[in-house]
Amino acid sequence: MGGWGTHGTAPGLLPLGTTEDVRAGRPDVAVLPVGSFEQHGAFLPLVTDTVIACTIAREVAAAYPVHHLPPVTISCSHEHAAWPGTVSISATTLYSVVRDIADSLRRSGISTLILVNGHGGNYVLRNVVQESAGGGTRMALFPGPADWDAARARAGVQTPSNSDMHAGEVETSILLHAHPELVRPGYETSDCLADDRKHLLTLGMTAYTESGVIGRPSMASAGKGKELLAGLVDSFGEYFSLLASSAEAPRDIR
Repeated sequence: MGGWGTHGTAPGLLPLGTTEDVRAGRPDVAVLPVGSFEQHGAFLPLVTDTVIACTIAREVAAAYPVHHLPPVTISCSHEHAAWPGTVSISATTLYSVVRDIADSLRRSGISTLILVNGHGGNYVLRNVVQESAGGGTRMALFPGPADWDAARARAGVQTPSNSDMHAGEVETSILLHAHPELVRPGYETSDCLADDRKHLLTLGMTAYTESGVIGRPSMASAGKGKELLAGLVDSFGEYFSLLASSAEAPRDIR
């Protein structure tokens, strides 16, 4: 089997363009998916956040003239460390990797980098973007809370965002639409709500869930996943218009 695990592969997530494709397209905005390798209950793979970040980046790259980068696949998942398979790097390392990528892009003539973050625990990415102001590379973090809220409303997601934290309605819906082969049976009966997570960073996820799920995956559907992605692609237009030096209208892919 391929590198996504023993339950199937996830084709189409990596950019396959050549250097001549990039030369011809002359993009001035790069998109970097940042995922994680962490538990997502018994029915979603460890690579879920990376698949979601890559799926969003792929949809964005189909609609806007951006330089689509391969993902950062391991990040800051320390709160999930109690579950087998989870692997993390330090916030310092993630910061350095993203900064190095931004510096390399700038030397090649691309001075704008948008981070497509698939893991809420990557708090340091906000600092990377914050510190980029006036530093020679324009940066943004996408999707933001307002982008997710708009996409959730468009898709008819029923679980409130605070409740839908991990392996819930949104994440399961996106995979059911984009990569159903990665969703194993059991999500229909795996709901777990834990809205009061005051000490999550201190105690980790095990203080609030036995299964690793916090949310209502039973409410997920492929239709919701399709609309979630469409909503995020629409929201990306604001970022592109703000940051691209010569912004173009999105390509019509429908």
